[in-house]
Amino acid sequence: MFVSPNLLWLWLPTLFSYLVIPLLDAIIGEDQSNPPEEAVPALEEDRFYRYVTYALVPVLWASFLVSVIFVGTHELPWHGVLAVILAAGGTLGYGLNLGHEMGHKKTSLERWLAKITLALGFYGHFFVEHNRGHHRDVATPVDPASSRMGESIYRFVFREMPGAFFRAWDLEAERLERCGKSVWSLENEIIQPALISLVLYGTLIAFLGVQMIPVLLLIAFWGAFQLTQANYIEHYGLLRKLQANGRYERCQPHHSWNSNHLFSNWALFHLQRHSDHHAHPTRRYQSLRDFPDLPRLPSGYFGMYAIAYVPAIWFKVMDKRLLDAVDRDPSRINFEPAKRDRLMRRYRLGDAQETTTGAGVAA
Repeated sequence: MFVSPNLLWLWLPTLFSYLVIPLLDAIIGEDQSNPPEEAVPALEEDRFYRYVTYALVPVLWASFLVSVIFVGTHELPWHGVLAVILAAGGTLGYGLNLGHEMGHKKTSLERWLAKITLALGFYGHFFVEHNRGHHRDVATPVDPASSRMGESIYRFVFREMPGAFFRAWDLEAERLERCGKSVWSLENEIIQPALISLVLYGTLIAFLGVQMIPVLLLIAFWGAFQLTQANYIEHYGLLRKLQANGRYERCQPHHSWNSNHLFSNWALFHLQRHSDHHAHPTRRYQSLRDFPDLPRLPSGYFGMYAIAYVPAIWFKVMDKRLLDAVDRDPSRINFEPAKRDRLMRRYRLGDAQETTTGAGVAA
């Protein structure tokens, strides 16, 4: 084992994410420009942007392996281990976002690269859950990945993480049953990345020792929590109306929170232009557009993550923005059920059409 004399540098990745990126967003500002529509087809076919995502796959794998091996081969105090866990988990968060970008694409190469990337954080079920679950149910009470008005991020994580896995498993089981195949076959797109994860984590534990198990579990959790944070802020309190036929209205641009803050959009493949992503899930990141009159976040995602950690500040910042975004119409708000009446009274929303909190069939 090696002894590290100075551990402050281990905190630099986390400080960069939570302090430097929000500061750069504030200094550089927003970019609301869109690529001309006549340029979009050529932009979509430009392989440079595709190669950027390909190149990041081995970079993220190397970063993860270096972090884990570093912890396993150095004597670190608890705060040093914590610093590496947060940094490595943050890397997994970037991996989840990269897997999200490639997982929406139609080529077999990109879809497999998405699974390989998601396997780093033992979160391969996201490949199924997001594409076939979240995009179907987004901004409805039945979506575990859409947060509700009055719901803190700490309450949300206990609903979103297990809910996402079980929905993914149900969706994949239904698909395989239609194909006449067993849910336990290698055709299962949840099992495929899970096997990669098992080999990866098993190999690391075999070489570095069983003491790495809690470290790996915490890294995987913190990586998954990066995705949970993004899900929390992307659709907070926004609701698609349930129609008379029992189906939810079509997802519209105003059902997502958006941000044009330049630096964090660079870091996240324009994920913050979320409305266009839901309108055109296969559109590549370089082509995503801004729209007028969308619900707007006051900062990029990294700044909003920090705000979300303090629910009182989050509610103070976001609840008024939510009410403005929906014109104070409670039928357009996805309420936390236990807090609905209290929030209605607090914001003097009065008698209005009841928002549904039951299950429904998404459009």
